[in-house]
Amino acid sequence: MTGFESFVGVNPWTALFTFCNMLITFAVLRHFLFKPVKQMIDDRQQEIDTMYAEAAQAKQKAAELEKEYQAHLMSIKAEQEAMLREAAARAHKREEEIVDAARTEAQALRNAAETEMAQERKKAVNELKNEIGGMAVEIASKAVEREIHAADHQALIDEFIRNVGDAS
Repeated sequence: MTGFESFVGVNPWTALFTFCNMLITFAVLRHFLFKPVKQMIDDRQQEIDTMYAEAAQAKQKAAELEKEYQAHLMSIKAEQEAMLREAAARAHKREEEIVDAARTEAQALRNAAETEMAQERKKAVNELKNEIGGMAVEIASKAVEREIHAADHQALIDEFIRNVGDAS
């Protein structure tokens, strides 16, 4: 059994040496492996955090630009609507001016035509009066030249009426 005891038994010096060896290995690994790996992981985490912060800032800036764009777009739409209303008002005013000018011109033409018609009517009446006066003088001269009988008188009246009818 001594072989078995030496195989399974614990030697305090060997255990102490193994424990010290393990501590030294742990310290060396910690200094040369764990610290650089932890530093690399921390750097990578900081880089990722920076990327997230930059992404959040870019997202916020994009949201602000979108709001600014929407506000600018709304102001442009409002300006466009105001310009359209103004153009429509100017067009309506111009339309009224044109219609008023046309009405004034039509009224002037109507008044000129009425004046011209009145003058033509007066001229025709004056010509007719002159013609009737001439006929009356002619009848009177014929009546003076000869003695008027009832039949002659009727013939002169009929001739006067025919001449007046032809003159109109």
